[in-house]
Amino acid sequence: VTTDGSPLYTATIPQNFLGARHQICVFHILKELNKVVSRILARHRRELKARLGEKGGRGRPKNSENLKVRQQKKQEKYITALFESRTLWVKRQLTEAEQKRLKKLSRGQSLLRALRELMETVYALFDKRCRTETARRKLSKLQKWHLFKRYPQLEAIRQKLEHPNLEKALEFLDDELLEKTSNAVERSNR
Repeated sequence: VTTDGSPLYTATIPQNFLGARHQICVFHILKELNKVVSRILARHRRELKARLGEKGGRGRPKNSENLKVRQQKKQEKYITALFESRTLWVKRQLTEAEQKRLKKLSRGQSLLRALRELMETVYALFDKRCRTETARRKLSKLQKWHLFKRYPQLEAIRQKLEHPNLEKALEFLDDELLEKTSNAVERSNR
């Protein structure tokens, strides 16, 4: 049985379908992780904007303030680019141009590089070529990922990775006939 992540099913399926194996929909699991990643990116942009400081007064800046004003404009441009390209961190496959853009935006931002690396590893769990046992081993390694200690901002992702629903999403990974999502609409959105 494949269902979404609702807790309603965890008790009713074993009661009504004895011996049935239960899988959580991959689409719903990835959707929840993508939401968390988007929130982390938004928080990071807000922190950058807060560090930016106030804009100067009206009129042209004094000669002594020119450098500061130019740096502020450059930082504002970067923050805008981060917002416009926010989907690059959660997209499963990137084109060559998108990879270059992501690399440019992540330069000097180790948190952003770690975030993308994490999502690539999560997507690798659900790769069709990956066997269930291999995926479970990868998941247990991922749950102990060294960068979770370095970046407390990633704590919400670590909690999602330790949720029992994620392991249940790997249940039918080996089965070629069973779908990994709970309905046709989600299959077409994958």
